[in-house]
Amino acid sequence: MESLYQILAIIAAFTFIYSIVAGRLESTSISDAMVYVVFGFLSGQNGLNILPLDIESEGVRLLAELTLALVLFSDASGADLKILKSSLSLPSRLLLIGLPITIIFGVGVGKLLFPNVSWLEVGILATMLAPTDAALGKAVVSNPKVPAQIRQVLNVESGLNDGICVPILFVLLAIVIPGNMEGGISELVVHLFVEEIGIGGLVGASIAVFGAQLGHFAVRKNWVTKTWRQISLPAIAFTCFATAQSLGGSGFIASFVGGLFFGSMIKVYKHEMIEVSEGIGNAMSLMTWVVFGVTSVGKYIGQLTFPIILYSILSLTIVRILPVFLCLFDISLDLESKLFMGWFGPRGLASIVFAVIVLNSNLPSGNILTTTVTCTVLLSIIAHGLTANPWANRYG
Repeated sequence: MESLYQILAIIAAFTFIYSIVAGRLESTSISDAMVYVVFGFLSGQNGLNILPLDIESEGVRLLAELTLALVLFSDASGADLKILKSSLSLPSRLLLIGLPITIIFGVGVGKLLFPNVSWLEVGILATMLAPTDAALGKAVVSNPKVPAQIRQVLNVESGLNDGICVPILFVLLAIVIPGNMEGGISELVVHLFVEEIGIGGLVGASIAVFGAQLGHFAVRKNWVTKTWRQISLPAIAFTCFATAQSLGGSGFIASFVGGLFFGSMIKVYKHEMIEVSEGIGNAMSLMTWVVFGVTSVGKYIGQLTFPIILYSILSLTIVRILPVFLCLFDISLDLESKLFMGWFGPRGLASIVFAVIVLNSNLPSGNILTTTVTCTVLLSIIAHGLTANPWANRYG
């Protein structure tokens, strides 16, 4: 119990210290995630060893999942649907064409660099690293200097691609782990996709619509106080996520779809609710990245090899950028816009959640897969963090 209080005290103190200097750091190329991960690493077993945490615990996975759910819901709530409707073909192409190509490229590169890893396990690795991260990309999608169309496209892509990857990951895990698959592969694929995406989308839309209508009614009756109004958006976000997960759907799809519906229906106090929700999301992101630095980086940094580092670099560059160019080849966008969208596909929370799932599945090559995901996310934090503000400002 004492160690739990120690962990709480250290993280809370760090949160306070960071909160009073965050404004100064935001004007530099040092991103939030960089600071959090470095602090976590220095506080772990390779540093001061004052934060005894374990990546395999359910608490770590739940924290990462809830953080991602809130970020997705908040970003979707603030999306401009008018701009999104006018450029709907772009995220559709990135999700329906670019995402599968990214996974295929990831499998090909993985098999070349990890010849002793099975095709299915390489497929699992490629799937874990295919989704982009809304939280790490926030410096870009929230920068008003970046054209609104590009910001909305990247926001929608990051909001939906992790939910699409969930059933793919579960299908591959069911096949690779003996005794987990009942029936044929095609039946399993259809079943998981219908459940994950269908249930997730339906749950998210239903809860958001009901919550928004209930909120309007309460506002008209003057029942809502300012204090409780501020937590309504995070509460709806977590309700969407947890309900979808409990019913067998994708909580991430539910969170993003719910955010789109909720944001489009809420007009009064919308900005205030999103602002408070983003503050809560920032605090949860801080804790998640600190835990990542303590557990994943601290545990796997000593296991890095040349193939793992090379795969991580290729995953963030060619494996991501080339599919973006291929799926947008006939779209009238300039070269820099396509390169901008291709580069800003950071890997983060979704990949961490997937890595924890795979780690607990005890795959033959699970250690290699988890180490590669850790390396890729770490490089993404550094590379995308350093380039986000400078390129976004110049591009805008």
